[in-house]
Amino acid sequence: MPSAEEILKKYWGYDGFRPLQKDIIDSVLTDNDTFALLPTGGGKSVCYQVPALMLDGCCLVISPLIALMQDQVNRLQQLDIPAASIHSGMYYNEVRQTLENAISGDYKLLYVSPERLQTDLFQDYMYKLDVSLIAVDEAHCVSQWGHDFRPDYLKIAELRSIYKRTPVLALTATATEEIQQDIALQLKLKKPNYFKQSFARQNIFYEVRYSENKNRDTEDEIKDCSIVYCRSRKQTEATGRHLQQHGINTAVYHAGMTKPDRDKAQEEWMADKAPVIVATTAFGMGIDKPDVRTVLHYDAPEHLEAWYQEAGRAGRDGKKSFALTLYNSVDIKRLSESTALQFPPESFMKKVYQGVAEYLQIPIGCEPHKYYSFDISDFCDKFSLQLTQVIYAMKLLEREGLWAMTEAVHSPSTVHFITDRHVLDNMATSHPKMQYIAVGLLRMYNTIFHFPTHIREFAIARQLRLQYDEVVHMLGQMHRMGLIEYNKAGDGPQLFFHHTRVDSAHLLIDLNRIHVLRKRHELRTEKMLAFLYNKEVCRERVVLQYFGEVDAKDCGHCDVCKGERAVTTGAGKLKEQLFRTLMAGSKTLAQLTQTYDAPDKHQITELVRGMMDEGVVIIGDDGVVRYKK
Repeated sequence: MPSAEEILKKYWGYDGFRPLQKDIIDSVLTDNDTFALLPTGGGKSVCYQVPALMLDGCCLVISPLIALMQDQVNRLQQLDIPAASIHSGMYYNEVRQTLENAISGDYKLLYVSPERLQTDLFQDYMYKLDVSLIAVDEAHCVSQWGHDFRPDYLKIAELRSIYKRTPVLALTATATEEIQQDIALQLKLKKPNYFKQSFARQNIFYEVRYSENKNRDTEDEIKDCSIVYCRSRKQTEATGRHLQQHGINTAVYHAGMTKPDRDKAQEEWMADKAPVIVATTAFGMGIDKPDVRTVLHYDAPEHLEAWYQEAGRAGRDGKKSFALTLYNSVDIKRLSESTALQFPPESFMKKVYQGVAEYLQIPIGCEPHKYYSFDISDFCDKFSLQLTQVIYAMKLLEREGLWAMTEAVHSPSTVHFITDRHVLDNMATSHPKMQYIAVGLLRMYNTIFHFPTHIREFAIARQLRLQYDEVVHMLGQMHRMGLIEYNKAGDGPQLFFHHTRVDSAHLLIDLNRIHVLRKRHELRTEKMLAFLYNKEVCRERVVLQYFGEVDAKDCGHCDVCKGERAVTTGAGKLKEQLFRTLMAGSKTLAQLTQTYDAPDKHQITELVRGMMDEGVVIIGDDGVVRYKK
């Protein structure tokens, strides 16, 4: 058997491993459960891909992100490494064929989204798979106390009862000491070997800046290859448009775009055709681009885990790079109010659950483990609900294990006949064209009576000498008549239902657990706000200590270490001070003017007016300035 070094050289062209990679591989190869904490850019995937090629059987990789899985599989296939994935963008016959290939030994790595582990089809094949290693990527998702909990991850531990002698490798880039312990507990790791790399990134220069003109600061600071992170799709597009108008070739990426458009944006950025990409946090997972010189947060992230993971995408080649976070009073207000927004009352959660079931036409008692295409914007429009509130309610219901929300994937059209054959035979007189299309479908797709089958409407139209629109219309009509289940192709997200649909009045929600989650969210938000305000302690030391490195030293080159201040001088600094004062308690304009020594007596008034325009403060009839909660 070739050595790990020989495999690394043969397939990846590297002469040696990065720190801890070889230790992790050796631990796995000696059948040990292993916990690997490697910061962003630390090369986690090699830690299971190399042993997968050294061991007999197939490595099962559990990964939460479809785009990441597809990217990994494509990359492995380009290296002539047999790999495949099973995720929510696939239908029954496609999944079944992939599993058939897997038990035949066609793959060395099989990537699976966690919700797929629970489907009847996967359960049927699970006992036939020769699994050499179970790799759990983004392992922090298994901890309900973490920042990105996914209930489906809790089911991974059930694999232990089937593959009793198979080692488990848990990998994550962001986990506090408490979360690390919970990961080992939830995955039932047996006496695991722990390998932890320091979170220190000596080549990244961290800076946090109070900004009254984020567009100008963004223009000035992005250097060469850059990522600009925005919180919303709207802001992403606006910032990308602004940079383009100022002569900076920029790509834009967010989950609201079609998959071809997202792929194009990513490809242009990867090929340096567009050196800057403005994106929501949907971008970046699994992207291997070593020469990113600047990561700029246009909007302050909600917690340090997200900030660190995104900032860590800079400078993977070890060269000098920058991570700049911009913030202003709007960010502070948003962060201060985020807990209340993200934890809506029980009544609203039940209202959303009932609305989703009605929108998707899921009757009470409908069996679980089914995928549904779901357009959340259309849902909100039809039920007159506010999008942001719905998103957070749905995320909480996901954490309760009711459903799983997937990112946007391309889903081909499918048809499944759900009526008897004799019904179709009797349609010749009443619906001749419909029967003509039905017979054509049966001839073109022989599995269509057994399970949902991919179809191509253009191919059907060409074969039957009909117009495309006519075929689509008739398929829709047959669906409404209950003859077929017709799911039209789309690029949107999907919902995977985990449980039998119940009336919302009987929906059980663990309010005690949600209360604990709310408190933890408040704490993480407070830590993020403290990080933004901090002007005394080295940025990197704050982060390292947050992740448990108690003996961390000053980096010597962040904005704090260099003696710079996280806020700008003049009006920007004064405005931040005003905002913090008003968060602590209401004041009159006269009191504010007396408190702060402004060079111009009208400056305080103008700054307060600006904060009113931003919706941050209000002035009552009594002349008192109040923070707007």
